[in-house]
Amino acid sequence: MAKQPAWSELVPTTPAAMFDVWKLGTTSVEMWSTAMSTIMSRTHLWGTQSPLDPKMITENQKMVSEKIAASWEMWFVMQKAWMNAMTGGKVAPWWTTGTLFIKPLHKRTTANSRRLS
Repeated sequence: MAKQPAWSELVPTTPAAMFDVWKLGTTSVEMWSTAMSTIMSRTHLWGTQSPLDPKMITENQKMVSEKIAASWEMWFVMQKAWMNAMTGGKVAPWWTTGTLFIKPLHKRTTANSRRLS
């Protein structure tokens, strides 16, 4: 029979862990709001600029390459977490893995929102 995880692995029980969960939540909200701002800015650009404008071509290429790079970074975080779990290594709590997982997206969405606003 599989060993049941301790509550401390599922529910944050220390002040540091609770702060990490709070930080994950605020980072997620900031990421989603800046992503919406970036989507609105890019939609406005697509509606007002020619698709053949070199500035638009560069912006579209940057958008696609950033998404691919962020996807790879997120994949590596999840791959590391799965490999640690499968090989009996130290498994990080979900709030730590979640923070590492959204970090590439957060970094790019906030930078894009600042750049396009």
